[in-house]
Amino acid sequence: MNVTIYDVAREANVSMATVSRVVNGNPNVKPATRKKVLEVIERLGYRPNAVARGLASKKTTTVGVVIPDISSTFFAELARGIEDIATMYKYNIILSNSDQNKEKELHLLNTMLGKQVDGIVFMGGNITAEHVEEFKKSPVPIVLAGSIEASGDIPSVNIDYEQAAFDVVQTFVEKGHKNIAFVIGPFHEPINLEKKLAGYKRALEAAGLPYRDELVIEGDYTYDSGIEAFEKLLEAEEKPTAIFVGSDEMALGVVHGAEDKGYSIPNDFEVISSDNTRLTMMVRPQLTAVVQPLYDIGAVSMRLLTKLMNKEQVDDQIVVLPHRIEYRSSTKE
Repeated sequence: MNVTIYDVAREANVSMATVSRVVNGNPNVKPATRKKVLEVIERLGYRPNAVARGLASKKTTTVGVVIPDISSTFFAELARGIEDIATMYKYNIILSNSDQNKEKELHLLNTMLGKQVDGIVFMGGNITAEHVEEFKKSPVPIVLAGSIEASGDIPSVNIDYEQAAFDVVQTFVEKGHKNIAFVIGPFHEPINLEKKLAGYKRALEAAGLPYRDELVIEGDYTYDSGIEAFEKLLEAEEKPTAIFVGSDEMALGVVHGAEDKGYSIPNDFEVISSDNTRLTMMVRPQLTAVVQPLYDIGAVSMRLLTKLMNKEQVDDQIVVLPHRIEYRSSTKE
């Protein structure tokens, strides 16, 4: 049978309120009494009932995290930042995988709320009006991590994706490239079409270069789609000499696709990736990449959520973290 707070109180010959104060670290307990209660807790193997404590305090100290793909290095690094800060602030995590499926995302959201979580960190590529409507109805705070939505009403933590794309293209332009390709993620995700592609176009326009549809290839973030994208680029009337890739996994596909056909990176094609996950260091040549501070995005998202859950003052609920380009061997010096 489970040991209850009543059993501990009876064995220690104190009130249940005293046991509760000891368990919760309340200083208003005599040292001798605290020592006696702790000894009984240890001897009986008592574990506080988190559900009961949650009902009493109206807090479960549990946070829900909805993540598109737990097997992705990108999201794994984000999740690590969330978990570390959650642990620091003594919150438990319920992690759910949504597979980038809208119906599943909305179902998981309601499942989390049914479990009485105190807040939710949400990651998703396509935040629709239906998502936002559900977020606004939520009785607990929700923070978006590495995900954007148009209204700006939902707290979020990101980088400036448009400026990052602009910076990459500008770097290629400064190196003398005129045919600059972009292997981009799915067009239905606003982060790609409204941010990254917009930055790419703006940089071309600033350099006086034409936008060419045949140099923009849609992928799905996977290695295989990177290989396929490179093969499509070879069909262009004027082949690119520089390629910006919207994810590290796709960039590996681009690099290997090029090498399989006898091309040299960076001599034939200079490549800059996005995200800067550990994959950039695992390929040869190592990838130049936009440093998206994935761990920090996760950590700051969780810290923002703790402030909202505890009703602390938040000066700006839309957080934009800095980015930079880390130069490695997939580009020339």
